[in-house]
Amino acid sequence: MITRRINESQIAKARKLIEHAEKIVTVCHTGPDGDAVGSSLAAVHVFSSLGKEIRAIVPDAPLENLRSLPGARELVDAMRYPDFARQLVEEADLILCLDFNQTSRTGRFADTLAAAKAPKILIDHHLNPDMDAEVIISHPDMAATCYLLFRFLCRLELFGFIDRNAAECLLAGMMTDTGNFAYNCSDPELFTVTAELVKKGADKEKLYNLLFNTLSANCIRLNSYALLKKMEIFPEQSAALITLSRDELNRFHYTKGDTEGLVNRPLAIPGIVYSCFMRQESDCIRVSMRSKGDFPVNKICEEHFNGGGHLNAAGGEFKGDLEEAAKAFRALLDTNKELYLHK
Repeated sequence: MITRRINESQIAKARKLIEHAEKIVTVCHTGPDGDAVGSSLAAVHVFSSLGKEIRAIVPDAPLENLRSLPGARELVDAMRYPDFARQLVEEADLILCLDFNQTSRTGRFADTLAAAKAPKILIDHHLNPDMDAEVIISHPDMAATCYLLFRFLCRLELFGFIDRNAAECLLAGMMTDTGNFAYNCSDPELFTVTAELVKKGADKEKLYNLLFNTLSANCIRLNSYALLKKMEIFPEQSAALITLSRDELNRFHYTKGDTEGLVNRPLAIPGIVYSCFMRQESDCIRVSMRSKGDFPVNKICEEHFNGGGHLNAAGGEFKGDLEEAAKAFRALLDTNKELYLHK
């Protein structure tokens, strides 16, 4: 038994929208991670069982290991098939917005989403939702959108429609957003839900190997190089920084996902409270930050790197070259000491 945390009026509105919908699409954030992909695919499995015509749109390609989740082959990549993705949105009579708090988080797909005529249901666990939607189910205290989606489906009395495939996708999202239940998992009901998903047939051991324990030789070499040669430690500020240029990434034949989790590694060092990883892309510097305790990396990303996220996990981007981005971060170590230093 889990407690009721979603407002009843929101459930009632969502139920009516779903009952009257024939064509549904799901949309998630750009750079779709396990929680975004997992919630999208779980929704497809459940609502298709109800006889709904439903497709899942991703703004761009997900990480390689997520493509083995049940149903992932049917994801519509809006970057590769923009016209088809736009057509699906235009023809939909309901849009499920999953794992993002504002339209801009869908990247180049934002204009299409904003222009959509269909009603929207937002289900998300990021702070400060800022979207035009008929139903907004926002719970930043939840460990993952997949965890919130499970609760939402149960409140709609659809627990019986969660099959093994849906359970596996939901559990994948919960595992990735908690680092396999290593952080952001103090809610005991999270483990009650995990147990229910395992009972449904989700194979946690298989998911762990797929999500956390499958790496190419080039990936291992790249991460080893980054830690050995590129990690900077700032002990007085309890911080760490790793930067990788495009040339360095190419040297190790980088593919999308090869640096997933790298930003977390410095946090294993005693005394390090927050960590920053910067990766050079063709049009910008991608910034990822992680922290421990009550250190607000989301504020750093919001105020200095055009991004945002959670208290302990956030990201953004920097317009400029890699050295300028690193210099901007180093400047924060002292100039914002009162705001950002761990106390």
